[in-house]
Amino acid sequence: MFNLVLVEPEIPPNTGNVARLALATGSTLHLVKPLGFSTDDRQLRRAGMDYWKNVSIKIWDNFDAFEQTSQSCDRRFFFSTKAQKPYWQLRFLSGDYLIFGRETRGLPESLLERYAKDSFRIPMQPEARSLNLATAVAIVLFEGVRQVSSVE
Repeated sequence: MFNLVLVEPEIPPNTGNVARLALATGSTLHLVKPLGFSTDDRQLRRAGMDYWKNVSIKIWDNFDAFEQTSQSCDRRFFFSTKAQKPYWQLRFLSGDYLIFGRETRGLPESLLERYAKDSFRIPMQPEARSLNLATAVAIVLFEGVRQVSSVE
């Protein structure tokens, strides 16, 4: 349904939980290196439970390699606390790429500057600097599922 992209994820349980979201929605999980863990990591598999082997996963050596492959015709959207537009302004289509940054720093500023018009945020109270990565992916992903499902 969608393409979930984690750029340099650091925490195995977050990635495992996003893998489970990918499986539950028929989405593909893209992991952009460097990863802060091994894909054989016990915590990663534990968070994804026995689903890990059934998840469609693509691993990229770096963002440039990912970008060259998805550049030509795919819709790519970036999610960050630094973006201005709320995620609900986005009109999702099946196959969209939903791109999230690492847990401690988010997406690189250079990407957010280059793709400002395609960057969105999850609004929250200022006291909450950010949400857990898997939670943020779930919020955005299921809004996309809701929109696409209401059209089909």
